[in-house]
Amino acid sequence: MPSSFPLPFRPRHLLVGAAAHEEIIAWIRSRRPDLEFRGALPADVTGDDLTWAEAYIGFRRPLAAVTMGNVRWVHCTGAGVDAWLADGWLDPTILLTRSTESFGPRIAEWALARVLAFQQQLHALAEEQHAARWAPRDLTPLAGTRALVVGTGHIGRAVGQALAALGVTVTGVSRSGASVGAPFSAVYPVSALPSLVGETDWIVLVIPSTMESKHLFSRELLSRCRGAVLLNAGRGAVLDEAALVDALDQGWLRGAALDVFEREPLPENSPLWTNPRVMISPHMSGPTTVEGAGAGFVECLEALQGGVVPKWRVDRSTGY
Repeated sequence: MPSSFPLPFRPRHLLVGAAAHEEIIAWIRSRRPDLEFRGALPADVTGDDLTWAEAYIGFRRPLAAVTMGNVRWVHCTGAGVDAWLADGWLDPTILLTRSTESFGPRIAEWALARVLAFQQQLHALAEEQHAARWAPRDLTPLAGTRALVVGTGHIGRAVGQALAALGVTVTGVSRSGASVGAPFSAVYPVSALPSLVGETDWIVLVIPSTMESKHLFSRELLSRCRGAVLLNAGRGAVLDEAALVDALDQGWLRGAALDVFEREPLPENSPLWTNPRVMISPHMSGPTTVEGAGAGFVECLEALQGGVVPKWRVDRSTGY
């Protein structure tokens, strides 16, 4: 909590910078008609808007903003807040909170769909179908394979539960390496990754982008993999994309499913688009809902008005 932040904090002017700003405002207004609202696309937020506002809701900072004006509190509508913390741009006196929404079930569905697609060879079968070829092939069961989930928070646990339910042995990796129980058979610290990545079939990345996690999956670490499939639904910066193509060509990885990228949208000239061993989705594995954005803001607002530090305050030293 910024040391200069006043508690209790009772803002009245709320600015929403989001594609669904009208819907988010309508949801919050139905619960808190005492507030005053402005809304715009992030690209259309003006300096006058930021001077007027005391609180701001949005996944990313306003595109044209030099500062946040009179805003004292930013509520991020996503689980990851790296877009706000990048380059130290957000003034340290501004409170930053994050969404209360549980993205775990949706991201678990995304991960499970792609694991099954690789295991059932759906891409190859689709090619055979399009060519009208009857080409039977051997399929091995998912049960008995091993998954390494990097990130053991609520998202990682949901992914692990979905895989474990189908007979996959799930190991976790976290910053602390502290045991969290089921669905993880064991949890190890990040320092153990070099010895773990070569002993698994599936690597699922669901960690935020921080100074510590940037390019955590480097060329050197990827070179230690032994034919795993890598799935990234955390943040693009965690993975060295430049090394990923080599990892696939060298056989260190047999495939990759990517929902997040170092640059978004993924540039048209990226070789990942045309690589047959890569499945791409446009950052859609864990979408924020209007209700989730509104409910998270209202929960934090009620805490602040009561003089309490919100449960969902972001610790800038860790990035989450």
